[in-house]
Amino acid sequence: MQARLNAVQHFPVGEVVRLGIALLKGIAALHRLDIVHRDIKPANIHLGQDGALRILDLRVALSLGERKAEDPVASAGTPSYMAPELLDAAPPAPGFDLYAAGVTLYLLLTRKYPYGEIEPFQKPKFGEPVRPTRWRPEIPGWLENIVLKAVAREAKDRFETAEEFLLALERGPSRPLAASGRRPLVQRNPLMLWKIVAAASLAVNFLLLPKMLH
Repeated sequence: MQARLNAVQHFPVGEVVRLGIALLKGIAALHRLDIVHRDIKPANIHLGQDGALRILDLRVALSLGERKAEDPVASAGTPSYMAPELLDAAPPAPGFDLYAAGVTLYLLLTRKYPYGEIEPFQKPKFGEPVRPTRWRPEIPGWLENIVLKAVAREAKDRFETAEEFLLALERGPSRPLAASGRRPLVQRNPLMLWKIVAAASLAVNFLLLPKMLH
């Protein structure tokens, strides 16, 4: 899949949906075995001439059923596909494969990353992901909502299981997900909110001061 991206090939929306369904079926199969891949990305997804999609490279995969809580786990993954919590050394979990799958679908649709490309040496600050329709206006709203849910900054706003993600893709426009509303400023940046309130209050007092002096 990465070779097609490198060749500047464009993935039609319908093909991205089909590939996403196949990818999520593969991830779901791994998760049912208690295995997390930990490096889902186009370079590790093979598109065969038979039309089948295969997930490659399980060198950093982990069997969660065999792992003890106190066992050390080496960092793994490609930064641009890693959920924000992983960059803070969160323990491996199935949800991180789903986030990486969301980034993969976003990249196939737009040839860009939802939070920009992240280098290994960076400590990025995650804002709101850029909507895919900014790059490709023809992307249907139902698909954009699915992709944005998959790559949400907060884990609680993402898909909980591969089956949930898969079902959303399979249902498509027949039962679309609601658009995730932009969080209020008080949640996104409370300090900025109070700065705005303080500035507004100061401006009002400045306007009222001449009247009070008279």
